[in-house]
Amino acid sequence: MRLGINLGYWGAGMDGDNLAVAQEADRLGYDVCWAAEAYGSDAPTVLAWVAAQTESIDVGSAIMQIPARQPAMTAMTAATLDSLSGGRFRLGLGVSGPQVSEGWYGVKFDKPLARTREYVEIVRRAMSRERLSYEGRHWTLPLPDGPGKPLKLTVHPQREHIPLYIAAIGPKNLEQTGEIADGALLIFPSAEHLEDTAVTYLRAGREKAGLTMDGFDVCPTLPLAVGDDVSALADTFRPYTALYVGGMGSREQNFYNRLAQRMGYEKEAAEIQDKYLAGDKNGAAAAVPHQLIDRTTLLGPVERIAERMREYAAAGVTTLTLAPAGFTLDERVAALRAGTEALERSGLA
Repeated sequence: MRLGINLGYWGAGMDGDNLAVAQEADRLGYDVCWAAEAYGSDAPTVLAWVAAQTESIDVGSAIMQIPARQPAMTAMTAATLDSLSGGRFRLGLGVSGPQVSEGWYGVKFDKPLARTREYVEIVRRAMSRERLSYEGRHWTLPLPDGPGKPLKLTVHPQREHIPLYIAAIGPKNLEQTGEIADGALLIFPSAEHLEDTAVTYLRAGREKAGLTMDGFDVCPTLPLAVGDDVSALADTFRPYTALYVGGMGSREQNFYNRLAQRMGYEKEAAEIQDKYLAGDKNGAAAAVPHQLIDRTTLLGPVERIAERMREYAAAGVTTLTLAPAGFTLDERVAALRAGTEALERSGLA
């Protein structure tokens, strides 16, 4: 099992620290460094900056939002980043959510599976440098009855095949991801529930495409905090878990709330959401069960984290992406080093 690092969003006042964390991960031999985007910093700019100041670690978007860019533009960006980084770019895509898609980008959040499938098909064609033409329900290239003509990407990526990941949570999205992508980006993954909530659907998609799970990258992100008091460490993540389970999306379309329900927390997920949407964020955080936090993070001494890593590997994880917690750079770097030590102790390195 490989290790990755997730830097999250840029522009929160810790940009220099984030670069130092990425550079330390590079030095420690981490496999990939991911950056996110929502409606603040964009992922490609951050990744170009990180790639220019690291040596061997891959850089990946987790995610580039589908409603933010036309698919040909995404292919251009991916090819450029792969070329500039010396073949170290990984393209992670996702549909975002209805509030961001419609409120920020002005793109209707409908038929996300069909849109994703068409988007991936166009991106792959463009990156392969064939002349681009496409007839779909959501995109038609070139536009009919106009001056447009099929064009070919002029930039040569470093590699013939740039790895393409999709952020997936729901069963149908997971199955399609297994069918059309090279890897899946997961969030709030519980090793105990990973087979039922994710891997079984990914496997079904692979089988639909005539493929196995061999070579497919199952890549969840987990917050990491090192220390002896597991309960106290878990409490620091209460606001984070409450935000996702209670406040992401709308009451009708909160994918993380549904995931918590599928893990057996139906009553608790409803209470967290009710309180969060009513403005009681502290109450929502207090309502998050300790077990839910503990099962979706890596907490405790190094040996406990090593044991949890073994559980994730046994559940099918191939790249474990860590989000090291800490209020200072030294604390985050220490957590990063603890992640490396835990992997070594686990025997999975």
